[in-house]
Amino acid sequence: MSAVLDHHDHAHDHDHHAPTGWRRWVYATNHKDIGTLYLLFAFAMLMVGGLLAMGIRAELYQPGLQLVNPELFNQLTTMHGLIMVFGAIMPAFVGFANWMIPLQIGAADMAFARMNNFSFWLMIPAALMITGSFFMPGGAPAAGWTLYAPLTLQMGPSMDAGIFALHILGASSIMGSINIIVTILNMRAPGMTLMKMPMFCWTWLITAYLLIAVMPVLAGAITMTLTDRHFGTSFFNPAGGGDPVMYQHIFWFFGHPEVYIMILPAFGIVSQIIPAFSRKRLFGYASMVYATGSIAILSFVVWAHHMFTTGMPVTGQLFFMYSTMLIAVPTGVKVFNWIATMWKGSMTFETPMLFAVGFLFVFTMGGFTGLILSVAPIDIQLQDTYYVVAHFHYVLVAGSLYAMFAGYYYWCPKWTGVMYDETRGKIHFWWSLISFNVTFFPMHFLGLAGMPRRYADYPMQFADFNAIASIGGLAFGLAQVYFFFFVLLPTMRGIGPKASASPWEGAEGLEWEVPSPAPFHTFETPPKLNANATKIVA
Repeated sequence: MSAVLDHHDHAHDHDHHAPTGWRRWVYATNHKDIGTLYLLFAFAMLMVGGLLAMGIRAELYQPGLQLVNPELFNQLTTMHGLIMVFGAIMPAFVGFANWMIPLQIGAADMAFARMNNFSFWLMIPAALMITGSFFMPGGAPAAGWTLYAPLTLQMGPSMDAGIFALHILGASSIMGSINIIVTILNMRAPGMTLMKMPMFCWTWLITAYLLIAVMPVLAGAITMTLTDRHFGTSFFNPAGGGDPVMYQHIFWFFGHPEVYIMILPAFGIVSQIIPAFSRKRLFGYASMVYATGSIAILSFVVWAHHMFTTGMPVTGQLFFMYSTMLIAVPTGVKVFNWIATMWKGSMTFETPMLFAVGFLFVFTMGGFTGLILSVAPIDIQLQDTYYVVAHFHYVLVAGSLYAMFAGYYYWCPKWTGVMYDETRGKIHFWWSLISFNVTFFPMHFLGLAGMPRRYADYPMQFADFNAIASIGGLAFGLAQVYFFFFVLLPTMRGIGPKASASPWEGAEGLEWEVPSPAPFHTFETPPKLNANATKIVA
């Protein structure tokens, strides 16, 4: 490890100051700069995906066709899903990893700095290709974000652009994951054993292995789609002896671990914040690590719970039903550990803690609806209804997104050197929490009443709840615009009270040992750590 760190020392000897101008960002090899690029890119894509969601909700505000035709409506739903998953949530967590993992483990930088740069810049052409598909003949892909055959075999040329973009994004994810794994395993400061690492590093180490395991599976599925479209194969085309259900099996073998790829780093962020604002050590650290590993392993054996309506034999339904229920056990361990951490702690509710507790509340609700959907006979009734839409938005918006906001408020003093405005942060939290629930809670009832998703029109009996959901959706979107203009921009411009090296009283970890904002180069020589690996000793 010292050899790796020595190499980094020499690599930076010629330039101890941050480069300036556009070259700093285009040629960036510094983990902090690349983390910032990832986070800004993800926020931009969040806004694009949110704009598409506004189009969906505007059309569904009342029955009948108002603004868009059904073809465009399906394009909006497809692109909203793809952009949010592959353009917003995943890159944002990679941005957090780039920024925080070297700081948390006392490393000088990521292991492969130039590959880090390459894995970010790959995302720009992919994003342009996927968003530009709206302007291709026939419009954007309209097969749902899951890209099910046989619809994908009937799409226009934008489908090929989408497939190419997903390949590029997958390559970026795999490179980022290799970088994270090598950094964590090889570049920890002396004395920081694996079981003394911050939980955020643990969740990302496990996530990175998941990404390497499943991204090639997605690549295989969309490559088979491509050859079915252009090279005369019949993997998914029944006319040539293929099977569209095989696509679903392959996709969900990627897709279910992908759901955990999007939530495990969120668990890591929340596991940093709750102890800090409870002024206690994380309850059951080892059990949290093992629970994270268990979730990752179990995520590979539950994929077909997305497919209970495809004519699966009862034996298969029972296996996937019970294995899905089993995932609730390690997830429950995490929830109880967070609650036990808060129990009798000296809690204060600054914005990061509000978002973390909001995450806990709403993610748990999403988990319960997932448990309900795991029951095969119930799922057969609720499959492809708005109940499912409500469930995964509770898990992914209130799960992943809230944790990201919590992480931003928690670490932004370290990133920018200034404190955000606490009042504005709290406005952002309450506005987001209330409008989110106004948007997605009614969808449970719509789903129970039988309203199918991905339809541009619906009968009159669903009108009231849809109107409420659309108003809530607009309010939720505006809350993120408020965040951008009144929280993010001022801190990026350095407006606000100066932050100390450790602005949070209960926060532990090496990132709070360096000045705020974090210097361009940190830990050029490995720090000497105390017994808990949370502080630097002289």
